[in-house]
Amino acid sequence: MSGTPIEKMSGRGVYVAGNDIDTDRIIPARYLTCVTFDELGPALFYDVRFNEDGSSKDHILDDPRHAGAEILISDDNFGCGSSREHAPQAILRFGLKAVIADSFAEIFHGNCTTLGVPCVVMAFEERKELAELVGADPTLDIIIDLEHLQVICANKVFKISVKDSVREAFLNATYDPLDTLLAGRDAIDAVAARLGYSAIP
Repeated sequence: MSGTPIEKMSGRGVYVAGNDIDTDRIIPARYLTCVTFDELGPALFYDVRFNEDGSSKDHILDDPRHAGAEILISDDNFGCGSSREHAPQAILRFGLKAVIADSFAEIFHGNCTTLGVPCVVMAFEERKELAELVGADPTLDIIIDLEHLQVICANKVFKISVKDSVREAFLNATYDPLDTLLAGRDAIDAVAARLGYSAIP
């Protein structure tokens, strides 16, 4: 078993504005008791999307023009706050497969990486232009090119940055530690046998 290399990905974008968007805003604490992560998708940003009676607050994620968006664009310090892995899970289960922001909280960034959800950094002016493009025409396709560290949209090229170790993990399909562990099963069994332990069933 091994992961799939992630060199490029594409999809339509949606801009969720705001600095310091924390994990409690991304997925409220009351949803942490879920039985499976699949339940988290509909609850993404729930308290800023819906009133107590379930009526819509007309959040950008519920704008029909952005239905099916796969690339989330935001601002500074995205994913700060508590280190709940439910936040990146909610993003993934909602259908978003990458996040573009000015910076990310470290643990949130790491949790996204192991799920195969790239967190890429783009400077303010370029990110502002990208958000304006997507806002004016939500049908535009955004291409995230991790190999060449760039984002392409509407024939415009935007520079991005990704940690070297994370970029290498995506390109080499080693971002999921469980996949990496299982890929080395034969070597693990060999060491276990040499040490006198039983093979993994």
